[in-house]
Amino acid sequence: MKVAELKELLSAENVTPSVAMEADVTCGYTCDLLSWVMAHGDSGMAWVTVQTHMNVIAVAVLAEMACVIMPENIDMEKASLDKAVEEGLCVLKTPLSAYEICGRMAAAGLPGRNP
Repeated sequence: MKVAELKELLSAENVTPSVAMEADVTCGYTCDLLSWVMAHGDSGMAWVTVQTHMNVIAVAVLAEMACVIMPENIDMEKASLDKAVEEGLCVLKTPLSAYEICGRMAAAGLPGRNP
């Protein structure tokens, strides 16, 4: 699944519109503890988090994630969005809860982590 397809699945908005949504999404993950995500993040991951600061972008880029997803229409900090654009990382925002996001990703066949 491409990030563009995930955007549609989640009724999401691309809040980094200058970033292409062509990355392959290979798995999903939800966690707000950055050190835990650093240890468990995978390439191609779609990461759901309520965190909005710059370190989210750093962790996602380090792990070569496909995108970051903000649930419940949470707005990410402008500096973080600017860094995401600079790094070519797509950030999506959706009115869905983290629970609903993960349910939809699982129903679409995305595993919880890369096998």
